[in-house]
Amino acid sequence: MNSQTAQPNDTSEGGDSAEDRVRIFDTTLRDGEQAPGFSMDRRAKLCMAQALEALGVDILEAGFPQASPDDFAAVEEIARSLRNTTVCALARCQTGDIDTSARALERAHRSRIHLFLSTSPLHREHKLGMSKQQVLDTAVASIERARKYCADVEFSAEDALRTEPEFLVEVFSAAIAAGATTLNAPDTVGYTTPSEMVELFTYLRKNVRDAHKAVFSTHCHDDLGMAVANSLAAVSAGARQVECTINGIGERAGNAALEEIVMALKVRAPHFGIATGIDTRKLYPTSRLLTQLTGQVVQRNKAVVGENAFAHESGIHQHGMLKHRSTYEIMRPQDVGIAETTLVLGKHSGRHALRQRLETLGHTLDDEAMESVFKHFKALADRKRDIRDEDLEALALGLDPDATGPWHLVQLNTSSHLGGNASANVKLGHEDGREVSEAAIGDGPVDAVLRAIERATGTDMVLKRFQVRAMSEGGDAQGHAQLTARHAQRDWQGSSVSTDIIEATAHAALAIVNRIERQARDNSADASVLQGATA
Repeated sequence: MNSQTAQPNDTSEGGDSAEDRVRIFDTTLRDGEQAPGFSMDRRAKLCMAQALEALGVDILEAGFPQASPDDFAAVEEIARSLRNTTVCALARCQTGDIDTSARALERAHRSRIHLFLSTSPLHREHKLGMSKQQVLDTAVASIERARKYCADVEFSAEDALRTEPEFLVEVFSAAIAAGATTLNAPDTVGYTTPSEMVELFTYLRKNVRDAHKAVFSTHCHDDLGMAVANSLAAVSAGARQVECTINGIGERAGNAALEEIVMALKVRAPHFGIATGIDTRKLYPTSRLLTQLTGQVVQRNKAVVGENAFAHESGIHQHGMLKHRSTYEIMRPQDVGIAETTLVLGKHSGRHALRQRLETLGHTLDDEAMESVFKHFKALADRKRDIRDEDLEALALGLDPDATGPWHLVQLNTSSHLGGNASANVKLGHEDGREVSEAAIGDGPVDAVLRAIERATGTDMVLKRFQVRAMSEGGDAQGHAQLTARHAQRDWQGSSVSTDIIEATAHAALAIVNRIERQARDNSADASVLQGATA
């Protein structure tokens, strides 16, 4: 096995000394993937690993090879594929685990074996049934065995924050003597506070023998919502490795969120004085990739990468943002890979944001017309959660934004086959009395329905975005379908709700078709009036 890897006192990329740089240890594929609902197959893990390397993580914990043959294979494939990031495998302080991890890492360009053993009195008594001396002896023997395979060995004292500080010093001192290059003091159960974290890491760095020979690391869980704060506290007290995950996924309430730690260190650089090697512009794309691979969405108000992180609805905030971005944003959306700030129009929005959005859509109104539109906008916002561009254009043109038709769904049938295409049959009614039936084949039932509706209405649409989310739980949950489609060089949105997601999709597509037809009809009427006036 190639054991070439960065050592604790080398220089990092860009010439920063180890003291001025925090190593980002990503455990999305190990601790994160262990969380219920976040498991990934081997293909997904490799895809995520490659994205994490592109993001710039220093160490990537690829899995727990002893856990299963599939985990072994995933670690082995990731180790073979990555070139710049150190690939790490987790192992208990047991001979079989260590040997298996070494085999999985044999073809790694840069490798690390990560050993862990409980040290707290609670775990020693109830989990391990071991004395302090037995814990010490086991840790030392395991580190020495791992060093035979790999020059880079990390030792984690599981439940370190509930371990007697003096015993933790003893264990870490013995670990360095045995050859450990990284010492991790994890808050395994998310129990501690930032002030306690500072106190512990200060104590460890002062009292552990030969502390300068190892990198001190922190691994915090979020059971009390303090994982990121505790991680940053450890950094301020000398930790130079942070163990974290994309979107904060992990056991129970999760781990410290990588994107939050990295951006805190960047935005508050004068305070921390510590850099990372992360390309922050890839944070949002990496976060979204994880949601695609796991099917688990990020909460809207999630810091840094949530939908609302750079969105403003309050009129006061929007007015401030239009005057100077820094009034209500401490970082640029582009810094994390988001295209731009969003001024969300809703019942809390004011005239300034509404006027700006209307002008963007091509509608410049005088003060009197603006007052009328604003009044109707507020009334609409009280009834609708999402105000879309089509709603605003209808208001600007003096139309009814709640208008439906001219098309409505009369009948819908779909069928799909495993490994084959899907088909859809639709019957649509028009307000002029027509009924039109069409059938289509697609890659799936949604695609087939959209094709059939296109044929029936004679409207060409290119699907740009499709999202379905459950609005409740259970087998009869309401599904909310949202579509974005391009027609005539413009994006149109439609949405609908139904317990049948295919039906919801059909209604959302018809909402788009109806808006397109109503707009065309209104434009035609305006043109006729103009022509008559000219004549």
